[in-house]
Amino acid sequence: MIIKVRVIPHARQNKITVDADGTVRVHTVAAPSDGQANDAIIKMLAKYYDIPKTSIKIVRGNTSRNKIIEF
Repeated sequence: MIIKVRVIPHARQNKITVDADGTVRVHTVAAPSDGQANDAIIKMLAKYYDIPKTSIKIVRGNTSRNKIIEF
């Protein structure tokens, strides 16, 4: 499965929402430096979709707010 993800770092709380066009918005309190936000996103998506963290891969947008995630 491949999904589009829009990341909002430094948010007030961790949460996941889905837009009408299917884009998943991940709000995380983590900072975008040193890959902290990417790690937090992977943990949150694994919990949300009930899959192991090791099966989630960032295909595109490793340093961008817009990401393509595959699992």
